[in-house]
Amino acid sequence: MIPGGLTEVKPATPEIQEIAIEVKPQLEEQTNRTYEEFEAVEYKTQVVAGLNYFIKVQIGDNTYIHLKIFKSLPGENQSLTLIGYQTGKSKHDELKSF
Repeated sequence: MIPGGLTEVKPATPEIQEIAIEVKPQLEEQTNRTYEEFEAVEYKTQVVAGLNYFIKVQIGDNTYIHLKIFKSLPGENQSLTLIGYQTGKSKHDELKSF
């Protein structure tokens, strides 16, 4: 992996679903919307001064949102932070850095 580059896409794991759920309230506040369905389907990571997660989340029938979440380095005791999101995504849209 190239430092600062994105990993290959991987299927979401239970840990990735937990990360998505942890930032869901931040997303709902920023979008002023409540998400009934919220299932992580795939993700990529990027090593920075911590770790960025790019997660594709299904929020309805063929409706997806891409999340960018920052996790600080161990020992910094910071919670996960929603850095950004992209709406209007489909199942086939590639996860890219944003």
